[in-house]
Amino acid sequence: MKTSCGLLLVAAALVLEACGNKENTPPPAATPASAPAGYLGTLVKGQQTAVKTIDVTSLNENIRLFNVQEGRNPKDLNELVTKNYLGALPALPVGMKFVYDADQGKVTAAPQ
Repeated sequence: MKTSCGLLLVAAALVLEACGNKENTPPPAATPASAPAGYLGTLVKGQQTAVKTIDVTSLNENIRLFNVQEGRNPKDLNELVTKNYLGALPALPVGMKFVYDADQGKVTAAPQ
């Protein structure tokens, strides 16, 4: 009987030891704080680039529309707003500005 109890205790100890093994523990959920260095900055830059591209493309389309309907390019970007081609000029990411070439009717975004 004592050997059965002893074997039972050894078996229980082995089971408990196996349950405490952390090799099979899944990794913790990813959080912004655990992201690799530079990852969040890259995400922000990507978003800024996408916003800049969309805004410039939209402005160039409105300039083409203005040219077709008015027979000329707008003198400046504010003329698109005053003639109701745009509700307002889009906001660019911080540190960027629109550069408008009235002769060619093209807008680009450039650092300030």
